[in-house]
Amino acid sequence: MNSDNIKEGVGRAPHRSLMKATGLTGEQIKKPLIGIVNSFNEIVPGHIHLQTIARAVKDGVLAAGGTPLEFNTIGICDGIAMGHEGMKYSLASRELIADTVECMVRAHCFDALVFIPSCDKIVPGMLMAAARLNLPAIFVSGGPMLSICDPQGAPMDLNSVFEAVGSYNVGKMSDEQLLYYEDNACPGCGSCAGMFTANSMNCLCEAIGIALPGNGSIPAVYAARIRLAKLAGAKIMELLDKNIRALDILSEKAFRNALTVDMALGCSTNTILHLAAIANEAGLEFNLPMINELSQRTPNLCKLAPAGTHHLQDLHAAGGVQAVMAELNKKGFLDTSVITATGKTLAENLQGVKNLDTTVIRDIDNPYSPTGGIAILFGSLAPDGAVVKRSAVAPDMLVHKGPARVFDSEDEAREAIFGGKIKPGDVVVIRYEGPAGGPGMREMLSPTSAIAGMGLDKSVALVTDGRFSGATRGAAIGHISPEAQSGGNIAYVKEGDIISINIPEYKLDLEITAEELENRKKTMQIKPKKQFGGYIGRYMRYVSSAEKGAVVK
Repeated sequence: MNSDNIKEGVGRAPHRSLMKATGLTGEQIKKPLIGIVNSFNEIVPGHIHLQTIARAVKDGVLAAGGTPLEFNTIGICDGIAMGHEGMKYSLASRELIADTVECMVRAHCFDALVFIPSCDKIVPGMLMAAARLNLPAIFVSGGPMLSICDPQGAPMDLNSVFEAVGSYNVGKMSDEQLLYYEDNACPGCGSCAGMFTANSMNCLCEAIGIALPGNGSIPAVYAARIRLAKLAGAKIMELLDKNIRALDILSEKAFRNALTVDMALGCSTNTILHLAAIANEAGLEFNLPMINELSQRTPNLCKLAPAGTHHLQDLHAAGGVQAVMAELNKKGFLDTSVITATGKTLAENLQGVKNLDTTVIRDIDNPYSPTGGIAILFGSLAPDGAVVKRSAVAPDMLVHKGPARVFDSEDEAREAIFGGKIKPGDVVVIRYEGPAGGPGMREMLSPTSAIAGMGLDKSVALVTDGRFSGATRGAAIGHISPEAQSGGNIAYVKEGDIISINIPEYKLDLEITAEELENRKKTMQIKPKKQFGGYIGRYMRYVSSAEKGAVVK
């Protein structure tokens, strides 16, 4: 066992003494030491209940003959960090999470790991650590928040509050109505209820095979979530016994499966950023053209919020991620030979799985569209690519051409939007918000929600070298690469330039001549890098571009 490095032989008597000082008995020390990697904290609703999940995991480990030892890592709430300096730290925290887990595991020689994430950057950060450490590993999340309906019968989630702010600012909503959404849209613990980034990543953990069936969709408050956690604790002992390690599961075939499920579900655009970073840790090839290849052939079967009105509880009732995979498997879209955290192949997992509600999960022969939920756009504005959640774009905006309204920060753009300065047909350009330029590649939920709340989401597009929350809907195109700070073409857009968007043809172009672009590069200056100390200062010096997953080199 890996833990023999700290507990076997006369020379390890001091180590055993220290472990006994924590209350462990000699018999407990002899058993496999299972690290329980918990991201519990008291400020994030997705994490507030993770002590309960951890207790259930430990019960499962104990019942199966292991010794569970819990330690923590950090977890940032993107919603609370949104719209201010805090959002610079969200994506950057992903690397920090991976590093802290590596430090704890390498220093203490755990034999296997159970990861307990919930929200946006914690899931990919832990997946990066799992790939880097390559021990037997399994994931069990805290589960999604419930969605309840407003007085008009419309299901609510966090995005409802952001959009309510946009409606309030143009006089479409009263103080009392806004307070109602504030008080009721997020009714309890769990990751925000739509197919936003957290739930997208937790569903993809299930699709890639490193989490048990149900991980992505069982609501946080259901007893089934506790049972799943106990089962995960027991299952890690089986994975350890069979020596099934993280990289046995995180294979190239499994990544293609996950991307295929991503397209069918209509996941957050952030999944592309994170899957690229995880693949980098796993030593696998990952490129943006491959995503379009899979998107072109994979039908979109679900329209969960923000693309539609269904939420994760509806997906769960319909059969969850496994039912989506069963639909895809009818046409051979998945490689079912891959091994999963159940200890079985995907083919074995899918035996007998049925789609219980074709209004939530469309039949494979009756998809919402024949192509996937995410598209990668290329062109003169984004030579190295940009990402859009195609399934959340209004049909009228799939092809759009309009004048650029240029802003050098999210804050400037938000002020203009709330000030009524954006008109139908405009293309809002927000630059210097990329991984290095931001720094931290802030999410743009505030401006996109304001546009939607004002009723402009079917007539105004937004493009940025930053990124979007999974809650964003509309023609919101992010991750433009190269970013402005690196001299990407987005840095040379001028007010009034015509920007052409053609999502069906995967194109994003700045309609100026090549000669004009070259002239601007000679005469326009890139803005000086912002000055930051501390962790974010180190991050911005070493972070790569978005098309590479914004990994730190």
